[in-house]
Amino acid sequence: MKLIVLNLSLLFLSLHLSSVFHFAIAKGGLISSNFSGLGDISYVGSARHLFEEKKFSMQEHIKRLNKLAEGYMSNAELEKAIKEFNRRCSSISRVYSIGESVLGVPLWVIEISDKPGKEEPEPAFKFIGNVHGDEPVGRELLLLLANWLCDNYMQHPLATLIVNNVHLHILPSLNPDGFQSRLRGNAKNVDLNRDFPDQGALVANYPWDGTTDEKKYYYACPDDKTFRFMASLYSNSHHNMSLSKEFPGGITNGAKWYPIYGGMQDWNYIYAGCFELTLEISDDKWPNASEIPVLWEFNRMSMLNLVASLVKTGIQGRIFSSDYGSPLAASISIKGINSTIKAGKVFADYHRLLTPGEKYEVVASMPGYKSKSTRIMLGEEASTVDFILDPVVAARDDLLPSRCDCSSFEKREQKLIELLPGQHSEILIIVILILLFLCFLMKRRVILNYLRPKQMAGQKRPLVV
Repeated sequence: MKLIVLNLSLLFLSLHLSSVFHFAIAKGGLISSNFSGLGDISYVGSARHLFEEKKFSMQEHIKRLNKLAEGYMSNAELEKAIKEFNRRCSSISRVYSIGESVLGVPLWVIEISDKPGKEEPEPAFKFIGNVHGDEPVGRELLLLLANWLCDNYMQHPLATLIVNNVHLHILPSLNPDGFQSRLRGNAKNVDLNRDFPDQGALVANYPWDGTTDEKKYYYACPDDKTFRFMASLYSNSHHNMSLSKEFPGGITNGAKWYPIYGGMQDWNYIYAGCFELTLEISDDKWPNASEIPVLWEFNRMSMLNLVASLVKTGIQGRIFSSDYGSPLAASISIKGINSTIKAGKVFADYHRLLTPGEKYEVVASMPGYKSKSTRIMLGEEASTVDFILDPVVAARDDLLPSRCDCSSFEKREQKLIELLPGQHSEILIIVILILLFLCFLMKRRVILNYLRPKQMAGQKRPLVV
């Protein structure tokens, strides 16, 4: 497979479904290697292959899985369902492709938002399904999720919150070739969740997925507390995931459970600043299609609550320059957590997942500007923290003013007065004072307009630093 990049602005969270879910924050990439032969074919219920596998011949394997696949959408049926959804829900959705599989099947993505296709100062969330070809549950659940949001928008509070405040991107099948052949890998026998560039140093299942010495033990990433919070949010909203006897609370660190390397969630976190979980939603790769409605009901609230957490928890805000009120694509860091995110280039908005009930020192920084920080106590609801940064060095006099440069009037006032005699100079002074006052009002209005995000019920007043 060619390099595939899911290039989504400010992608904050994502969830990968098959028998497995992923959720994450940023840009996702995919690289495949050359065909290396099919080797032994096996079938097993557990996605991470922790149990003894039964061996089948190729013919037995395909025959078995073809029977299991009865009732699931084919690739053609999935494409038809996606396009039908877009026709039915065009006011809050758009469909686009991020490329093709090895065999030329389009990789369709559904975007759901109140302004689909338009950039807004909002976080984004991606769902990815069917990364492994022989784990098809996610294909079905993601179409059910999209249709539920369409049917319940402006009727159910969670649907309305998500559509109005999040850009949700749904990729039902990342591996249509593997699904068609009923095999785990793609058409080149590549496991797509082992084919990302590995982090090297380095269920619900959260990072890290691999350790530095390739041994099995708990290996925490810088945002370990937040990952545990997000994983618990999903598990506790599920019908019975939190009751697991194998995993306390229904969550686990990936490296402690079963280390893997070249996986999607570690790559997303390191290279894209994207928070991602891998969630095992079925202990059977191919449950009977009649069980899909039950699996949907078991996972529906978990899926919805996880997406909604982007705007209901953590911190968010925007960053501006104090001289012209222009947006700044500055960096946001949390003291004590070795992980930095960047604000968006257009709206200078940032969205940072953090664990509720903790104290944090938030720092905004950008080359050429003085850094600013503030301490917050994060409650159960999201906090808005906006920053206005001051330039380190003032602009030179001979540079053209940008936007409304009030200081340029002051610097030229004296020169103009010297050129005009008597009464004319007095009139000019009055005009200049009026212009300065108007410029001040415009500058203040620009910053205030930028700092006016969508308001939600119960939202606290933003903190401006």
